[in-house]
Amino acid sequence: MSEFHTGNWWADTVTLLGVGFVQNAILAALLLGIVSGAIAPLIVMRDMSFAAHSTGELALMGAAAALLFGFGVSWGALLGAVVAAVVLAALGQREQDSIVAVVLSFGMGLSVLFIYLYPGRSSAAFSLLTGQIVGVSNASLGILLFLTIAVVIIVALLWRPLLFATVDPIVAAASGVKVKLLALVFAALIGVVASQGVQIVGALLLIALLITPGAAAVKVTANPLLAVLLSGLFSVLAAVGGLVASLAPGLPVSVFVTSISFLIYLACRGIAWFRSRHMNADEVRAREYASSATLDPNDAGSAHHHHAR
Repeated sequence: MSEFHTGNWWADTVTLLGVGFVQNAILAALLLGIVSGAIAPLIVMRDMSFAAHSTGELALMGAAAALLFGFGVSWGALLGAVVAAVVLAALGQREQDSIVAVVLSFGMGLSVLFIYLYPGRSSAAFSLLTGQIVGVSNASLGILLFLTIAVVIIVALLWRPLLFATVDPIVAAASGVKVKLLALVFAALIGVVASQGVQIVGALLLIALLITPGAAAVKVTANPLLAVLLSGLFSVLAAVGGLVASLAPGLPVSVFVTSISFLIYLACRGIAWFRSRHMNADEVRAREYASSATLDPNDAGSAHHHHAR
């Protein structure tokens, strides 16, 4: 066993938390959790889960191209994801699912080609699928910090019209809100977040942070602002908690991130189910009370007389 894996879970975790690259990874997980949580509820409310997942996989296309042609993977993933997201938003207004499927299949075909042609180590290409959160450099961390701040500020500035366009796009357009432009901007934001997520948790598992926390949050609250806050909390718990839990056993981070995210979703579904049961019971009692209160006095009297007998 190495000095980092002695078999004592607590001691191994504490030791690894003092290592520089692990601290970088935790900061990256924290930032990715925050930025994912900021847009996840809006993705769910706008029924863009499939498009967001596809954007993450198309970020893989840009990253694989960057790997093959020898330029920055971060910038390749960013360019690929943003272009793909904007194209999907522009083409898929009416037939979104079919457009997403067509573009996704073409982009994934190119990704396979780029990865196949890449002459370097296969582990570098494989990490684009499953993530490489423990390999986050200071430069990548700086880019992620900058993009996190930018995305959060843009979402805050556009919050009211973006929410209006999400809840009722027809009325929003009639009120002068630039619904199509907002859709393109929001798609670009998804692309930015997806490009960073691909490098940290991988294209295949990005939905654990980009969609699942938002889907969980909207189960327990109808308040959009509270949903964003809860989504951010859930995303951070999954990302940071998954990373810390994976340190001692030395297992892939993605396993723990997806598991925690899934457990949070199940818990929120359970809370929603429990609430609906109580609400249904209250509604039944309210209807019974209302119907008894509106009974005809003669009917009520005869009913009382019959009950007395």
